[in-house]
Amino acid sequence: MGPLLVVLLLALLLFGAGFALHLLWWIAVVVLVLWLLGFVMRGTHSSGGRGRWYRW
Repeated sequence: MGPLLVVLLLALLLFGAGFALHLLWWIAVVVLVLWLLGFVMRGTHSSGGRGRWYRW
């Protein structure tokens, strides 16, 4: 009974980690796309030059 519980717990743990990692990959892709859009569509200065692409 004990080894069966350990195997089931391990399977549940690995399933949860796999789901969390999959979700983190999608969040990373969304952030990358937003960053690239911000880089491409950055504003211009009044003097005609391009501004910094970051705010900090």
